Amino acid sequence: MHCFTFVAVSILVFTFTLSASDALTTNMTKNLKVLVSSNDFAESGIKILEEHFTVVKSRYFGFNEEGLNENMQELMNLIPGCSALIWISHHPITKELLDKAGPQLKIVATASAGYNNCNVPELKARGIKLSNTPNVLSAAVAEIAVSLMIGAARRFTENLDQVKRGEWEGIGFQNMLGQDLRDSTIGIVGFGGIGQATAKRLVGFEVGKFLYSGHRERPEAKNFGAELVPLDTLLSQSDFILLSAPLTDETRHMINKTSLAKMKKNAIIVNVGRGDLINQDDLYDALKNKQIYAAGLDVTTPEPLPKDNKLLTLPNCFILPHIGSATVRTRNDMAELAAKNVVNALYGRALISPVLP
Repeated sequence: MHCFTFVAVSILVFTFTLSASDALTTNMTKNLKVLVSSNDFAESGIKILEEHFTVVKSRYFGFNEEGLNENMQELMNLIPGCSALIWISHHPITKELLDKAGPQLKIVATASAGYNNCNVPELKARGIKLSNTPNVLSAAVAEIAVSLMIGAARRFTENLDQVKRGEWEGIGFQNMLGQDLRDSTIGIVGFGGIGQATAKRLVGFEVGKFLYSGHRERPEAKNFGAELVPLDTLLSQSDFILLSAPLTDETRHMINKTSLAKMKKNAIIVNVGRGDLINQDDLYDALKNKQIYAAGLDVTTPEPLPKDNKLLTLPNCFILPHIGSATVRTRNDMAELAAKNVVNALYGRALISPVLP
């Protein structure tokens, strides 16, 4: 009993000491500035940052033309003297912006899983830490991946057009027939968090088998009976091909005229990774000529896709406006993780999700 009391008191004293130390440190860090690069960052992330630092937020949207013009100029004005940058944008971080920041910039925390627009070589050369927000968005993106598979396989683009025109061709017994997920072969390029979360959701659709490609075997693949195969094998055997790989020099335009020619005629390709994983001109030709069955895209190049883009003329291409992680819960989780990475970096602690630790 006495031993238990001693341990309990010790824990309380230790907890109090840590809390008092953190409070003292927080008072000392209030003079550190954190720049939030877009006016739509979730409030839950802002609150975490404001507990520790002075938060400076852009008045402008970090995306589209506004992100490239008004917002970028605003950031150039606000970033001098900042110790951290929360990056919410599909535009790249420029060398000029980092020059404006000055040497006290310690971390860039991107509120996304992908970080191909974060100028990694430049950050590394300057000794600036980089974090991202993987895993917290896997479930939401997986839901969109499955939605795109269904949408492309069941010809949503054509069928929605029928509803708008009031001409329901699908009423006929042999009209507007689609493809089944049941008993199909699913090939996943990028069997990380999103790829695995998608496989988990597809199990309930009674798919036939899973294939995946990559540089190494994934222990988690055993949970799905998924088989590691060369990319060419995956392309030639899969009914559905999911791209959930990061964009790198190796993966850029990995889907092109040559790789499309290896796919089945009934193949459906789905992209939830980055637009530049696919050469869109080659994809257009393959879809137009019915070389493959259909495509479902949540990411494109550029974003937004211009309304006169030729992919939008195809009945067998189902496109969404990059909404993979767009749920209230997921965007809050992403904002909070980005904010916590900043807190850890500026307190000298290890990053939670490091890219450049």
